[in-house]
Amino acid sequence: MNERDSVIRAFAENAGWGAAEIAPIPGDASFRRYFRLIEADRRAILMDAPPPEEDPRPFLDVARYLTAQGLRAPEILAADAATGLVLLEDFGDVRMRETVDASDADTERAIYARALETLAHLHDRPAAIVPLYDRAVYQREVGLLTEWYCPARGLDIDADGYVRAWDKVLDAMDPSAPHVTVLRDYHAENIMLLDNGGQGLLDFQDALVGDPAYDLVSLLQDARRDVSPALEAEMIEAYRALANPAYDFDTAYHVLGAQRNAKIVGIFVRLWKRDGKPRYPLMIPRVWAAMERDLKHPALSPVAAWFDANIPAELRDPAGTLGGEFAL
Repeated sequence: MNERDSVIRAFAENAGWGAAEIAPIPGDASFRRYFRLIEADRRAILMDAPPPEEDPRPFLDVARYLTAQGLRAPEILAADAATGLVLLEDFGDVRMRETVDASDADTERAIYARALETLAHLHDRPAAIVPLYDRAVYQREVGLLTEWYCPARGLDIDADGYVRAWDKVLDAMDPSAPHVTVLRDYHAENIMLLDNGGQGLLDFQDALVGDPAYDLVSLLQDARRDVSPALEAEMIEAYRALANPAYDFDTAYHVLGAQRNAKIVGIFVRLWKRDGKPRYPLMIPRVWAAMERDLKHPALSPVAAWFDANIPAELRDPAGTLGGEFAL
């Protein structure tokens, strides 16, 4: 048992779970690790967010906020922010991703519609006290594409022109858009399906205050599973009916779709190049295809023109060559 394992075991004991089996759970793209604590007829999830790479306090704050808004974040059973350890309610193993993948179209539609209801409810509540999703953050995120993807492709690009193009596009965003809590990774792998028909939320520690369209993009242009364009369009209209957004929601959806997908392409290459996780580039074709659809919106024309001038057509193939080549 190494030093970190000893710290985890001591935390579990202090929380009243000293006799529990501690079983690892496959993690995500961060430094966080997860374990299931199993003891007789009870279960809990232990999140290991080791400092200095991770800080569990934003997760704890947002979890409490979501619970106060009537949403299902995991109950916090114990926490030691200094050591980066949190004991959480166990939502079980029924995740939206696997459920919709195994379901017929009607069930898939119903589960996505329920996820939209959660978003509409969140957007109707006062925003959390978290930082603003402002232009500086948008630009920093889209810059991951030129920082990681373009060098991996050996491209000599106009980096300053990319920033200017995004500035023009972000200028097209409707300033009257409401400011709501944006969970930022609201997708099928972070939504648990609960016994009572509710949906449990995960991975919300990076929440910001921003545009309502962002989390809808995250859900419907999912980097990890295919959402058909027909279902995407249907769910956008369903959200409109629920939330009745009184601003230029269509432009926001496609601008933030392109913004998010550019960011994800860069992050997935970084996970491969820097962190040695080769499975992530295999998802780039799906992300790239969604980005190409967003770039067709007139508000994206400056960024679309930059892509046309800087990234050759043969490197913008969503059919699968990107992931295949990156996996080498």
